Amino acid sequence: MVDTSNTRDRFVTRRGLLKAGTAVGLASAALIPSARAQAASTFVFANPVEYDTLDPHTVFDYSRVATRLNFYDGLYRWLDNPPKLTPWLAESHTVSDNGLVYRFKLRANAKFHDGSPVTAEDVVYTMERTLGINKGPAVLFSAIIKPGSTKAIDASTVEFTLTRPSAAFMSTVPEIHVVNSKLLKANTKGDDWGQPWLSSNVAGSGSYKLERYDPAVGVIGVRNPDHFMPWPAKYVDRIDLRTVREQSTQVLGLIKGDYHSLDGFLPADALDRLRKANTVQIIEQPSMRLFILHLNNQRAPLNDVHVRRAISMAFDYKGFITDILKDTAVRNPAPVPANLWGYPKDVKGWDYDIDKAKAELAKAAVKIDRPLEIHTLVGLSQTEQAGQIMQAGLRKLGIESKIVAETWPTLSGKARNNETTPDIWTNWISTLYADPQNWVGEMYDSRNWGNWKTGSYYKNPKVDALIEKAVTSTDQSVRDAAYQEASRIVVDEAASVFIYNTKWYGPFAKRVQNVRFCPVGNGQDFRWLNLG
Repeated sequence: MVDTSNTRDRFVTRRGLLKAGTAVGLASAALIPSARAQAASTFVFANPVEYDTLDPHTVFDYSRVATRLNFYDGLYRWLDNPPKLTPWLAESHTVSDNGLVYRFKLRANAKFHDGSPVTAEDVVYTMERTLGINKGPAVLFSAIIKPGSTKAIDASTVEFTLTRPSAAFMSTVPEIHVVNSKLLKANTKGDDWGQPWLSSNVAGSGSYKLERYDPAVGVIGVRNPDHFMPWPAKYVDRIDLRTVREQSTQVLGLIKGDYHSLDGFLPADALDRLRKANTVQIIEQPSMRLFILHLNNQRAPLNDVHVRRAISMAFDYKGFITDILKDTAVRNPAPVPANLWGYPKDVKGWDYDIDKAKAELAKAAVKIDRPLEIHTLVGLSQTEQAGQIMQAGLRKLGIESKIVAETWPTLSGKARNNETTPDIWTNWISTLYADPQNWVGEMYDSRNWGNWKTGSYYKNPKVDALIEKAVTSTDQSVRDAAYQEASRIVVDEAASVFIYNTKWYGPFAKRVQNVRFCPVGNGQDFRWLNLG
């Protein structure tokens, strides 16, 4: 439940913000007491994206991953870097000889926040709810698990039966965030699966319990002392996940001590400023986070491959990566991170070349008779800069464009349907699990349409078949070759504009210790750290 007692002391109401006409990020910084005025064991994380829902089965992105990792548990969890798949709610699992039946044995001491045990029935309900809602992480399971096929063998044993072998299934198991079925059923009305209730409440077993939630400001969690995973000797008692949209406010707040950490992907000028502050530490780690521009392949004129190729050659990659990002990222011209298997090393991608772009555009069978829309993300200046570079390149081709800034929930919501998806939009593809399927498989298999990750709405039967081959084979060499070939085709047909792979530059207050970074979750699993 959400504790609304004394809310006025810590949170600004949405009505108050609207009356004041003040941005959420600035209001939260100005009107909420700073971290220095709070208990020493409260960790404050400033996030540029709002926490508009707490439901772990309706969202599947990096921006709101902290609520999933800290309030919920999966059967397994990705830890450290390189990512290692680690038993979590489950202590072990077995797989049948035909690769279709996965049986998990649950830990005996795992309990939900209300004290009730985590049982196999809860896992079954979680999978049925995920498939029934058909949002967020459902894209990982809907093609291989049918409703009604997941069974509780006994109270501590759950069995998943797949419709076909899936080499990526174990990689995705951490995204089965288990919910308290009895609590959720008690708050369900009709066939809504309890979505309205769970959007502002928590029904999990995670390391932190929900203390307060205000979608206009953020989320506060208090440590769950009864969590089944042993706590380190030092920890933080409370986590304050706060929405702060303005980047200048984020940076100043971290330097002053109002916040203890920011998103680990910041522009070069912000990083430079933080590096110079004696109150801040920068933790640098290799990542697998791709930055791309989605192109809506189903909407004219972008449904013409020559138009898409011309657009890909109109983006100034070096100008963006070197001049703006100061080489804090590296060119990644394909839809798989270059530091992961499945990446086609022979692919050079499209280079910035206006003359060649004009020649390619002349081959197009469609006319560009309207301005194209480029959608960027509010509060993320790097997306705005990329949009401006794209706009400048298009102008050199004689193509007019318009930049539209939107919040992530709005933009990702539009991307669930190709008719409402923008012409061009900026997006990071984070490491939600460490397998090429997370990138080229989910993004360009047309069977996945309806999820924001398929936001280019690309379709090629040959690519679909290659991805099917990769995901159903148990032979690593077969999978590697199939993902590489699929990637080559996607690049050749310019399905999206592939820009870079980056490092994670986690900015933390100098007093923060024992940060445990994993590319899956980008260091937002906060149970490990402490404030010195």
